[in-house]
This record gives sequence, C-alpha cells and structure tokens, in this order.
Amino acid sequence: MPEPSDAAPDPAEPSLEEQIAAYQREFQDLDPQVEQIVSALQRLNRRMNVAYGRQTATLGMSNAEWEVLKALVVSGAPYQLGPGELAKHLGLTPAAMTHRIDRMASEGLVTRERDETNRVRVIVELTHEGREKWLEAMRMATVFEEELLQDLSGRERQLLGEALTHLLRRVEDTQPDAEGRLNDLN
Repeated sequence: MPEPSDAAPDPAEPSLEEQIAAYQREFQDLDPQVEQIVSALQRLNRRMNVAYGRQTATLGMSNAEWEVLKALVVSGAPYQLGPGELAKHLGLTPAAMTHRIDRMASEGLVTRERDETNRVRVIVELTHEGREKWLEAMRMATVFEEELLQDLSGRERQLLGEALTHLLRRVEDTQPDAEGRLNDLN
C-alpha cells in the first residue's frame, strides 16, 4: 500500500496552485497568499474530518456521536447536560439532537433520565462505556495529530496554534452563527 505522500492526487480536485491560478484568472483582485492559506485550511479540515471519521468508525461510532461524547466530557464530572444544552453546543436542532441521543442511548454510550429536582428537564449522562469509547478515540486522535505535526518544532507549533486561534476568534467575533463557540478555546 503506498504511503499517503506517494498517493496520487485526487483528479477531481486541482492542486492548490492550480486552484489559485484559476481563481486569479477569473478574479484579478484575488490575493494569492490569502487564498493559499484559506484553501489549505479548508482542505486540511476536510481531510482531518475524514481521518477522524475512519478512527471513530473503527470504534463503532460516528463523528457526530464523538461530538456528543466530547461535549459531555468537557462539561466535567458528573458528565451531564440537557438535550437543549447539547444541541446548542453542537449547533443542532432539538429534533436532530433527540435522534442522536436516542441512537447513543440504545448503544449504551449515554443515558437519558428525568431530572429528579425538575421533572420537566431531561438529563443526558455519559456512561462508563461512553467514556471508554471517548478515551480510545482520544488515544487514536493523539497518534494521528502527533504524526500530522511531527515536522514542526515546539516553537512552530506554538506559533501555529496562536495564529489559528487568532483567526478562529476573528471568525467567531464577526459571524453571528458562531455565537458561544469561544468557550471551546478556554
């Protein structure tokens, strides 16, 4: 099996250089440096999502389920959130969140119980099995991420992290649908 770097490029997708040249041909005001950064980030994000999807699939779960597990873990012990809170964190409709929770509860990754202090409220809680799946996904992701960044020095990683966080904050500050996502960075 060829190494990823030896794999033939996707014929349906032009190289970054070809894409930028085509854009410049059609839109002369384009800043090629900006386009290179933005296009590389978009492609990197897509490819990383595919890689993470392969990893979570080997664990018998989807990236969407991984996101729910992550939100519960980030909430801290006792790893509980309401469906509405989860939906808001993940940018989902309540109906979509309900379907996701239904699947995950049937798989034993979460439980869903009525809040004893407020019978109207439902609590979604991470199970032991859900936490174990999250930990295994984290182990796999850590290996992938270390390999991804292996050619960068500690200082380069720090600078890249700071630059990307700065860009992320700008988008979140200027885009109305990014509300609340800054909490992910803290």
